[in-house]
Amino acid sequence: MKLNKNLVFYILIIIVFGALMYWITQEGEKLELARAADVPKQTTEGPQAKPFNLFLDAFSHNLVHPLAVLILQITSIILVSRIFGYIFNKIGQPTVIGEIVAGIVLGPSLLGLFFPEFSGFIFPKGSLPNLQFLSQVGLILFMFVIGMELDLKVLRNQAHDAVVISHASIVIPYFLGMGLAYYMYEDFAPDNISFLSFALFMGIAMSITAFPVLARVIQERDLTKTKLGSIAITCAAADDVTAWCILAAVIAIVKAGTFVSALYTIVLALLYVLAMIFLVQPFLKKVGDVYSERETISKTIVAVAFLILLASAYLAEIIGIHALFGAFLAGVIMPPNFGFRRVMMEKIEDVSLVLLLPLFFVFTGLRTQIGLLNETHLWSVCAVIILTAVAGKFGGSTFAARVVGQSWKESLSIGALMNTRGLMELIVLNIGYDLGVLTPEVFAMMVIMALVTTFMTGPALDLINYVFPDRDAATAPNGGKFFKILISFGPAIKGKKLLRLADQLTHKKTEEADMTAFHLTPSADINPKEAREYEHESFRLVRHEAQSLGIKVKTVYRATNDINKEITREANKGKYDLLLVGGSHSLFSGDDVLGGKVKNFLEDTTGHVGVLVDKDFEVADRILVALQDFNDLFLISFAERFIQNNNARVTLYDPNRLLKSNMIFSMAVDKINAENTQQVQLHEHHTLTTEFLAGFNLVMVSYSGWKDLTRTKERWLTQTPSVLILKPQRK
Repeated sequence: MKLNKNLVFYILIIIVFGALMYWITQEGEKLELARAADVPKQTTEGPQAKPFNLFLDAFSHNLVHPLAVLILQITSIILVSRIFGYIFNKIGQPTVIGEIVAGIVLGPSLLGLFFPEFSGFIFPKGSLPNLQFLSQVGLILFMFVIGMELDLKVLRNQAHDAVVISHASIVIPYFLGMGLAYYMYEDFAPDNISFLSFALFMGIAMSITAFPVLARVIQERDLTKTKLGSIAITCAAADDVTAWCILAAVIAIVKAGTFVSALYTIVLALLYVLAMIFLVQPFLKKVGDVYSERETISKTIVAVAFLILLASAYLAEIIGIHALFGAFLAGVIMPPNFGFRRVMMEKIEDVSLVLLLPLFFVFTGLRTQIGLLNETHLWSVCAVIILTAVAGKFGGSTFAARVVGQSWKESLSIGALMNTRGLMELIVLNIGYDLGVLTPEVFAMMVIMALVTTFMTGPALDLINYVFPDRDAATAPNGGKFFKILISFGPAIKGKKLLRLADQLTHKKTEEADMTAFHLTPSADINPKEAREYEHESFRLVRHEAQSLGIKVKTVYRATNDINKEITREANKGKYDLLLVGGSHSLFSGDDVLGGKVKNFLEDTTGHVGVLVDKDFEVADRILVALQDFNDLFLISFAERFIQNNNARVTLYDPNRLLKSNMIFSMAVDKINAENTQQVQLHEHHTLTTEFLAGFNLVMVSYSGWKDLTRTKERWLTQTPSVLILKPQRK
């Protein structure tokens, strides 16, 4: 009744007010005719334009309107950047490399070369200033985030070796860069640029390390808690702070023309930095102490932070040391309270990294004209630039690390990591291009150098690990082998349950157990500080459970875009005897329980794999082992482990009479009975009643047996307690 009433009211409203609007339109047309009668008539020559032609003219105008072009550009850039980022992530490269390559693909080097009309339509020359300014806004936000990601406590705590390595990795490549400038100046420097400006800029371009890319490489390779990862991240942080200060001085000298005239700018810049550190930072610290959680950070506080960011960038720009340095410094002085920084980074990162930063990559790609390198000697110069960059950064960092006492493996690894240039190098190159220090040819060579040195980081680390393999420490004190278990979990409560299950497989032989808890965040784009917070929270329950059980457990944390591939890689690389993961509750649906990621674990992992379908699992001391065929012999060895380590009572469900028809099965069971009397019972009836199943707290079944049971839809599966589905190791 109410529905009909609402419908009648809706129809009446439409009809009545529609009629009134029509009446107003008619009356308005009479006013228009009266006005036209007072205006002298003008003669029109030629035929009247057809309505469709008028539409086409309007549509064509709208198509090239600056706003429409900008929206089309942003859409194209985000789409292509995401595709290339995904592809490069799949081949083990940082996403940022794919985004840089996407920029070059969309630029004149590829799209403009083969499809010039299409390129001219998407990126007309008149639209590039709009794209540049928008990309600069993205860079300002990005540098603000980079400043907040820097942990100055790390610099203070590990300043000795790290600062020596970091500054050596700046001084040595800077010297080589200036030497390279002497070799290139006569043929490649712009006419109006002094040698000092050219040499200083080539030096700083050789000295940059990409802190954000390096941090994510360390995170993805699980080096965060290692000595190598700690030193490398500290070196990169010190490198970032030092290099950006040097860059600010270089920009001041280039703009001033001479070192003496640049002193005024440098003095003004020092006053600005001191004011930010000693006046603004204490104020922000008080703000951070009060507003430290999401619930307390209002829009006003966010506005204050943004105003400080913009004011700092503005002052740095007008002083003459570039707005990006101001944004970076504003990020560094933000309140050290992690809660405050995390909220601010969450508000900025998605917009800056996903929406605005790809614009910078494409704008760089539009400037990069690889086609200009059309002669052999130009490619030779490009090769010399790459060799100089690698020799300075990789060689300088390795040499310094070795001098301060690092091993050859760690020294070479630090060199490979510090040689990563990525996005930070592109920022420096674009500044040099805008200042007129770099010609289009040199700019293209330097972009290629940035790509090559960043791309080589992963393969270089793999080669170093191959040449200097880690010694296998998985040997028990008595000379035997550890039973290595990898526990991979999502929700923290699942990790707790899986650890408890692993303990009951091994806890009477803890000297032979080697347990590792493995947690992944399904995104490789989180920053290092967020990663540390997620890691702490993810392993909190696992560590508490390990402490209560009195066992040791190692923890491994990574952020990745491919969880399935990462777990399989870790399980195979670590040569684990058993990988334990969680499964679904939907027992009758094979696709739900063993489909997708879990199915891939079972098929791709070389060692044993166990999938726990948890139904309030607590203890495994009354176990039903479902034997389906002759391939299930390995289940008896797992049953024996539960008997020996957890004093479990095991019932073998053997409807196919495998124990009576196969001597190996019967001998395996006889061996257990000889050592543990009355611990193993036999059940040969096909029917499993609810009352019978209620006597168990765990069911063990093989992967192949599980597939057979779910295919035939055995009714008893819906009435089981927790189920452990096991796949034997690949022979």
